[in-house]
Amino acid sequence: MNVLVIGCGRLGVRLAAMLDERGHEVVVVDESAGALERLPDSFSGQSITGMPMDMSVLRSAGIENCDAVAVVTPDDNLNITISQVAREFFHIDNVVARISDPMRERVFAAFGLHTVCPTKMACASLYNALTEPWESRELTFGTATVSFRVWAADHMVIGQPLSKVPHFQDETVFAVVHRNGRLELADAVSKEQEITMGDHIILASIAD
Repeated sequence: MNVLVIGCGRLGVRLAAMLDERGHEVVVVDESAGALERLPDSFSGQSITGMPMDMSVLRSAGIENCDAVAVVTPDDNLNITISQVAREFFHIDNVVARISDPMRERVFAAFGLHTVCPTKMACASLYNALTEPWESRELTFGTATVSFRVWAADHMVIGQPLSKVPHFQDETVFAVVHRNGRLELADAVSKEQEITMGDHIILASIAD
């Protein structure tokens, strides 16, 4: 995709670098030239210094030919304004905006904007880590949902090969999380690898 990233703070840098590493065409805009210097040396995209609210800056960044725009400045008000400009003026359908204040999510939703709230995500991750570290999860990719069930290895299977992990017919062994926190994907280890005390087995199945 051709992606325009507005904002070159820590989140913008990481997002731009990830998109670039995975083969997307990336342009980053920030009003601070110093902020753009944070981009890694390996970054092969373009960087433009200028006010992101300036239409001429957006045009010079190629917004009219973009497939997607990510607005990730630290300013929620600026993010909502630029997102609206990208959608309503430049007719970009795929616009994602960062929002730091969870209380403002309704404002963004009222404008039909897709938002990501790092504050809310971090809070949920911390809560799960503290209270439900091995809770089962469901993830949706497009229109398909995958269910991940976590099973703590008990004494009945300690010393047995991974291939002997008990599971339902529609499940497959996805990964092993060892006692030290290291995760290994099942495809990357031998099916004959022995299960050890403290292992947690992640089992995956298609939910719909």
